[in-house]
Amino acid sequence: MRVYLLYLSLFFCSISFAQSTISGVVTDGNDQPIPGANIMIIGESASTSSAADGSFNLKSNKKPPYVLNVSSVGFATQKITVTSASQKISIVLVSQDTELDEIVVSASRTPERIRESPVTIERMTIKDIKRTASPTFYDGLENLKEVQMNTSSMSFKSINTRGFATVANTRFMQLVDGMDNSSPLLNFVLGNLIGISEIDVQSVELLPGASSALYGANAFNGVLFMTSKSPFDSQGITAYAKYGQTNQKAAGANEYYDYGVRMAKVFDPHFAGKVNFSLLNGTDWYATNYDDLKVAGRTRDHHSYNGINVYGDEAVLNLKNRNPFGSSAYNILPNEDITRTGYNETDLTESKVKNIKIDFSMHFRPFGDERLEVIWQSKFGFGNSIYQGASRYNLNNFFMQQHKLEFKGKNFFVRGYTTTEDGGQSYDMTFTALNINRIWKSDQQWFQEYGAAFGAAATGQVPGITNTQDMHAFARKTADTGRLIPGTAAFKNAFNKVIADPNVLTGSKLVDNSRIYHSDANYNFKDLFTPAEIQVGGSYRVYQLNSQGRIYTDALSGINYNEYGVYTQVQKKLMEDKLKLTGSLRYDKAKNFDGNFSPRVSFVYGIDEQKNHNLRGSFQTGFRNPSTQDQYIGFDIGNRVLIGSAPDNLNRFSEVRGNNINGSGVISNYGIGVLGANTKTLTGVDAYSNSFTERSFLAFDSAYRSGPPSGLNTATQLLVKADVSLVKPESVKAFDLGYRGIFKGFALDVNGYYNVYNDFIGGYNVITPYYGQAATNPNNTTNQSGNALANRDFRTYQIYTNTDLTVKSLGAGLGISKKIYEDFELSGNYNYSQFDFDKEKDPDFEASFNTPKHRVKATISNDKIIGNLGMTISGRWNSAYLWESTFADGMISEATVIDLQANYNFTSLKSILKIGATNLGGKEYGQVIGAGLIGQQYFVSWTITP
Repeated sequence: MRVYLLYLSLFFCSISFAQSTISGVVTDGNDQPIPGANIMIIGESASTSSAADGSFNLKSNKKPPYVLNVSSVGFATQKITVTSASQKISIVLVSQDTELDEIVVSASRTPERIRESPVTIERMTIKDIKRTASPTFYDGLENLKEVQMNTSSMSFKSINTRGFATVANTRFMQLVDGMDNSSPLLNFVLGNLIGISEIDVQSVELLPGASSALYGANAFNGVLFMTSKSPFDSQGITAYAKYGQTNQKAAGANEYYDYGVRMAKVFDPHFAGKVNFSLLNGTDWYATNYDDLKVAGRTRDHHSYNGINVYGDEAVLNLKNRNPFGSSAYNILPNEDITRTGYNETDLTESKVKNIKIDFSMHFRPFGDERLEVIWQSKFGFGNSIYQGASRYNLNNFFMQQHKLEFKGKNFFVRGYTTTEDGGQSYDMTFTALNINRIWKSDQQWFQEYGAAFGAAATGQVPGITNTQDMHAFARKTADTGRLIPGTAAFKNAFNKVIADPNVLTGSKLVDNSRIYHSDANYNFKDLFTPAEIQVGGSYRVYQLNSQGRIYTDALSGINYNEYGVYTQVQKKLMEDKLKLTGSLRYDKAKNFDGNFSPRVSFVYGIDEQKNHNLRGSFQTGFRNPSTQDQYIGFDIGNRVLIGSAPDNLNRFSEVRGNNINGSGVISNYGIGVLGANTKTLTGVDAYSNSFTERSFLAFDSAYRSGPPSGLNTATQLLVKADVSLVKPESVKAFDLGYRGIFKGFALDVNGYYNVYNDFIGGYNVITPYYGQAATNPNNTTNQSGNALANRDFRTYQIYTNTDLTVKSLGAGLGISKKIYEDFELSGNYNYSQFDFDKEKDPDFEASFNTPKHRVKATISNDKIIGNLGMTISGRWNSAYLWESTFADGMISEATVIDLQANYNFTSLKSILKIGATNLGGKEYGQVIGAGLIGQQYFVSWTITP
């Protein structure tokens, strides 16, 4: 801590140097301030950026006269001669349609005009952030073409492009100042929880589609690049305060606030530094979907109910097959599954959202310019949120940190960083409810009381009960007598005890102390070799997984996993620079898999001399290594266990099922007779090699229950053995064509893509019997597996594998923008997406495309409607689509969302007042089955600039 305080103290020290300072303001033709304009001295490294009110201060060791170069996206570059240090500089930039001249870096790992980008690319600038009608810039990314947002929590949103979207999106990469934001344990991005502060954003670039050729195996569906402001270019103190209210039917009206500060200082031409702090606090969207997970229309009063946002009802028993009540009751008990009474999600979490981000960096330029810069950067993220995977998890006081050391120059960078996370007091909601119930009354006792009460009602011992539904209601009421009630002291005590205990048999705490070590480097030979631009680079990463056996199979020993990659790229311009050809090749190798090559070839062709009309096309073969989850997970989520398929993981995982273990599956009297014991140890080998498909089990179960007892042999003929191979890398062949240009004042960007996936990675459930051999159409007179399933002596596992079928996806996008009446700017985009997967040939595999076929977005804005008053209206619409996930499946309804903001620039106060509202129509909508519906959000913010 003292070290951090020492770093912070640097920003409050005063160091004197022989410098001159000039100041001024940058505006447009309507006297509207231009924020983020770049001001630099030609021939020198000194530069800065204009603040929100257009003002700037530029320090330099060079004495006037000299020439300033002033530039900003959307405006023609100006050159201003400075003759005196006391000269007040007033710069007016002339607006021009320069959409094709914007500079991007991500497409080819080198600065290039967007017109020369060989692939589709989207961009958000400082100007766009000011205009966004969303509560944060990260929320505003949803309005970009190609972007699909999946909201698990108000503070946990995952971005996806081109289909196959999930909250746990392992196919998409997010980089902040070159650092991967992915969780070390889970391998996916946690939204902006450890990302970047809104007032520190310099630019955001989105590269949709396969990008493995340059960015490695994890950049399978796209990459989001967020770059922060350099303290050399943007110094001073910036602060904002944001206050608002969220409205949702389930949660009501709740306040939230968000504030932050950025401090940056240039101490001399060699040294600069900055610090950022931000805090978000509010109430999350309540998750209140009480539909049954499996049976549409099943209500809460059904004896087999298992609600989507209800937990603890995963404890299930078939009363008749278990026969724990004696022979007199056996014949009258129902041959149906009974579930325990669960707790709502709102009973198990306060639904509070909190996110604190702190980062600081120090920048050292040994030569006083950009030839070499050494950067030390540290980032810290704390808070609460809700994450949805195979269950719903309360991320409570989680902590994640990143530390980076980077050397960079004009044509190279070398960086190394580490990411570490701590789960804090996070917990699994399923096991929280299960074990609160068990603290009060064991599963065995509860089901015995239920069965005894049902038997008494069925034999006429309870007056007034004549139908089966009332018998079930009486039995549940009897078994629930004395149940812990949310809000009571007894419930709170049980809750606190459970969430502090990591043992799934008695608790629900999630343990995570994992980390990654990553290094990468790149060198561009363009100044050494002029016939073509050649780049080479590579990366190396080590995972150290540590969940102490709670999530991964690392109870006895840690799991270390490494991967590396090398790449090269060649670019060449031909035909008087009208044609640019690019070829890339990357080789990646991960610990458990053979290496893979990812080639990419692309072209950009300027149709006209001015390059106002440009065609582009690319083809690449990308691949994705199975994530550490796919390989090493061993996660009990109550009604099933997730088991990774790394060869050594199958024996690393084992669990004991049986009567003497509370909540781990009761073995029937029949099963005890076969096993000769009341426990059974299962391993990952059993799950992958001795299991039935879940679909065939459901067919078997229905036939067996509806038929006579003698029909067991007939029912077993419906069983199908799960034919599962160990997971291996998946690959894609990606074709992308596009046009970008200006036509009659309209800036157009049109693209189409076609992807062919092989060995697509996914997971599905299998049913593993405690005894007998799993086989297709087993003969139950010689195979005990049918009896195991009939007597509920089985375990459900979710395993990871590849489908043998080819998965295809295609899509098209159109982006359009134009300045219309006076200073109004209109922009809009449309995306079409679809995929092709023959479900009938592999019915147990879920591809989880999770993407609407049609999406439309539009924005109209004016930065100067009246005086310094600006306004933006944004709208988006998506068609309905199917959502498939390991947590729940269902349809996402179509949604129309309108957002609005107005801002006023107080030039004399160097501040901006902004008022906004989202989802003005008020109709709540969902983006993830199982997450809370999204309501309305109102906010007002005050931002003060240097």
